[in-house]
Amino acid sequence: MAVVTASPYTSTLRFSRPLFSSNRPPALKTEPYSELGFLSSQFSGIKISNDTIVFTKPIFYPIPTPFSTCRVCPFTGKKSNRANKVSHSNHKTKRLQFVNLQYKKIWWEAGKRYLKLRLSTKAIKTIEKNGLDAVAKKAGIDLRKQ
Repeated sequence: MAVVTASPYTSTLRFSRPLFSSNRPPALKTEPYSELGFLSSQFSGIKISNDTIVFTKPIFYPIPTPFSTCRVCPFTGKKSNRANKVSHSNHKTKRLQFVNLQYKKIWWEAGKRYLKLRLSTKAIKTIEKNGLDAVAKKAGIDLRKQ
C-alpha cells in the first residue's frame, strides 16, 4: 500500500507492509521489503521510504543510585564550602573548605556496643551534650543498621 504526502516544499511516498493473519505465513517474494527503504526516486523532490520500523521493548537504563559524598557529616549535614582564595593582588580562585571530620568510637547505651562513626567535631560536641540517641533521632538515622 502506498501513501503520498505532500507539503509546499517536499513530498513523500511511503510503502507499508501488508498485514498478514497470524495463522497463515506470508508468501515468499523474490524482493525483500528492506530494499525499498534505500531507493531514491527518479523524480526530484520525492522521497521513497518503507515503513519497516519494528518497535521492540524500549531500552531502560538502570537509574544510577544517588552517590553519597565522602566529606559530609551524617548527623549535622555539614559539607564542604566553596570559597575564594584571595591573593595579595586580589586575584580570586575557587577552593574548597572541608569539614573537620573525625573517626570516633562512641558507646551506644541502647545497643550496648560501640559505634565507629565519621562525625564532624560540631556533631561530637552535640552528642556529648544531648546524647547519641537524641541526635540520631533528630537526624533521622537508624543506629541499628550501623
